[in-house]
Amino acid sequence: MKIKILLIVFAIFSTFQLKAQKDSLALRTERIAEVNDQEGKFKEYNPLAPAKAAFYSAIFPGLGQIYNGRYWKLPIVYGALGTSVAIYIHNDEQYNRYRDAYKRRLAGYNDDEFQDILSNDRLIDAQKQFRRNKELTLLVTAAIYILNIVDANVDAHLQQFNVSNDLSLNPNLDVDPINQNINYGLSLNIKF
Repeated sequence: MKIKILLIVFAIFSTFQLKAQKDSLALRTERIAEVNDQEGKFKEYNPLAPAKAAFYSAIFPGLGQIYNGRYWKLPIVYGALGTSVAIYIHNDEQYNRYRDAYKRRLAGYNDDEFQDILSNDRLIDAQKQFRRNKELTLLVTAAIYILNIVDANVDAHLQQFNVSNDLSLNPNLDVDPINQNINYGLSLNIKF
């Protein structure tokens, strides 16, 4: 008897269509479509745009900025990367210059360009300084490269940020009627 009742209950419940909550991303897309239709233009929400922009910038610096349509950032990216690479090359050349002079002195030659100008200790100090500058410049170059990727990702996120009339922040100027003092403030309006 219990089995028959369970089978009947199961049959009844299995005929109903199960409904779950709507996908939150789909709801967001519908909301953006409504807002953009009111403004006369439609821009579809693309959840993969930030990842795509970051990937493009990781493959080739500046490509994520091109993907986002921020062409004015290209000279900044290439200028920063080019400057750091140029400084690295300069420090590497100077390091090799002082190292070669020191090696020639150790080999017994007295014809290097720093003869009678720098002692052996000063040549060693110069090598240490330029090696340290080289390593620091390499770290700065890596940081600029990572910053390029982060910038492309954040910019792609912010392009999809919805700014509508439902949320506004306005400056507020109010004159006190009693003592005629001016009160300054900000007004945050949220419409649901």
